[in-house]
Amino acid sequence: MKLSRRTLPLAVLAALAAPAAHAEVPIDVIGGSEVSFEGLLQADANWFHSDIRNLNGDAQDGDKQDAELRRAELVLKGKGPGNIEWVIGYDAKADKWLDTNLKYKLGGNANHYLQFGQFKQPNSLEELSSTKNNDFISKAMVTNTWAVARRVGAAYSVGDAGWSLTGSLFTRELKRGLAAGEGYGLRGTWAPINDTGSILHLGLSYVNYDAEKPVINGANVKNRAGFSVRPDADLAGARLIDTGNIDNADRIATTGLEAFWVGGPVKLQGEYMSTKVSRTTSAPSFKGTGGYVSAVWNLTGETWGYKAGVPTTPLPNEPESGMWQLGLRYDTMDLNDGAATVVGNTATIAGVLGGESSTWTLGANWYLRSNFKLAMNYVKVDSSKFLGKTSATYSRNPAYNGVTFNRVVDDNPDIIEFRAQFYW
Repeated sequence: MKLSRRTLPLAVLAALAAPAAHAEVPIDVIGGSEVSFEGLLQADANWFHSDIRNLNGDAQDGDKQDAELRRAELVLKGKGPGNIEWVIGYDAKADKWLDTNLKYKLGGNANHYLQFGQFKQPNSLEELSSTKNNDFISKAMVTNTWAVARRVGAAYSVGDAGWSLTGSLFTRELKRGLAAGEGYGLRGTWAPINDTGSILHLGLSYVNYDAEKPVINGANVKNRAGFSVRPDADLAGARLIDTGNIDNADRIATTGLEAFWVGGPVKLQGEYMSTKVSRTTSAPSFKGTGGYVSAVWNLTGETWGYKAGVPTTPLPNEPESGMWQLGLRYDTMDLNDGAATVVGNTATIAGVLGGESSTWTLGANWYLRSNFKLAMNYVKVDSSKFLGKTSATYSRNPAYNGVTFNRVVDDNPDIIEFRAQFYW
């Protein structure tokens, strides 16, 4: 099922007309399970000030903005019977399943459990955090590119309020044609400081899985990898840095480091990831890196909590006036692992030259009561990529009319983003 952009005004009107509610709606007790219903609607708008490529897509229609319903998530949750918890989630906008799994708490301990089904894999602090409480409208480039999100699998986790260790075996997403590749993941966290208004979290993760690239409207291609990166704008139709296809790929392995610190109304957070694509032939492996650091200040004085190895966003101290946040993030990505030799009009590339990109994002969030959020971001992008004249990807693209090829080309746009959100 697909939802068109015509649903955007209706979704916003429904959100504004709905009464304030709790984070979830209790339904009934069925078979000893306390069943509740949750939902999330997000409507986004992006305004692009492009440099070389039109970020609104490769159609080059001259339109400098885009808007659409970003998410329409519907989730049923159950607690019980006994130590069992279950969830069934579906995103009607993306037409895909969300968390759909069963969890068994060992000894009744919420931090010691077995989990089966589709769930977020144990890696990436930002990916594991709740989407409705993202500090910025777009997740960081490294999160969107290398964090392994929801996959079907089985996990075991042990820990307490201050530490955790989680291991997982996984395959593909529930819906075919999306992310795939069998593998495993590990994540360990430690919070040496975990008090009200004072938190220090440290984490280390590792995922390793078969290279298998999704193909739109087709079967996934085994032994192929490839990474293309939006410039911290979810509605951008163009990717400014892109490795292209990495063929004869065997395994993809990503190591992640993560940390965040909370001091009263201030949160500092950062992640770093290093990814390696090993090959089935004598071709050299590919290595890429990326990371971000961010700072968020709750102007109205609220502080964060800590649960299951991630920060939890508070409700406003004053529901009528809401909680106001200011945020700043520096985000960087390096997809270069090779070199180019130019002789006359011919360029020879050894390895992969996917490009480099960095962004600064300045953001403001307003959480009103317990159900509404408005967010605005300004994103400044600096990117560079080697463009070879013989590559049809570039030489036949009207976005590059007048560009001299066989050299590194800078593309430095800026973007304004807006999000309206309703959740229950």
